[in-house]
Amino acid sequence: MQSRIQVLRETHETPERVARRLELAGGRNRFGEPNYRAVWGWNRLAWIGGRFEDRDEHGVLLRERIELRKEPKYSAVDRWHIERWVPPEVYGSPRTWYAQTNEIINGRTIAALGPYPSRGEYEHCFTLETPQGEFVQLTPTIAEYVATAIERARCKPLSQSREKLYDREAREDRAYENWAFDLLDDATPAFHKQPFVMIP
Repeated sequence: MQSRIQVLRETHETPERVARRLELAGGRNRFGEPNYRAVWGWNRLAWIGGRFEDRDEHGVLLRERIELRKEPKYSAVDRWHIERWVPPEVYGSPRTWYAQTNEIINGRTIAALGPYPSRGEYEHCFTLETPQGEFVQLTPTIAEYVATAIERARCKPLSQSREKLYDREAREDRAYENWAFDLLDDATPAFHKQPFVMIP
């Protein structure tokens, strides 16, 4: 009897209102597609090339293949993710792409990250979850807030960001020095254990 592999995935389509708010916040790219999009983790598949092992429900190896497959891009498959479009030139030329991503497995060359992204690619910006890793429902307001925050950060001059970083580092250095001096002061006995006379 031959076993069948059954893959169960929970999929969700991005609500139209969310997609519209992301488009308003981030605009469109040169291909007329939105610069930002929200995707459900199970829906977001990416090309991965390599050696794959298919196993049955008992863990018995059914077959081993060297191939390109579309697999979930994110480990958090049950979360919403905000992605931003990146133009193809960021990945270099097609020649550079294949030179950096091709792998040789059993004498066979395979593109480990799939074909060259000639229309650009959507890259991860943000996973919607609480600081404790709990689920957060995607809403138009949250989506717009994330895209707007990213756009504001991108538009800020690098010199301004660098200046704020230097100021923060200097404040932290001063706070540490003050703490260290106070600590050392408290650890040293009064008058360094020298006798003293009080004059009224």
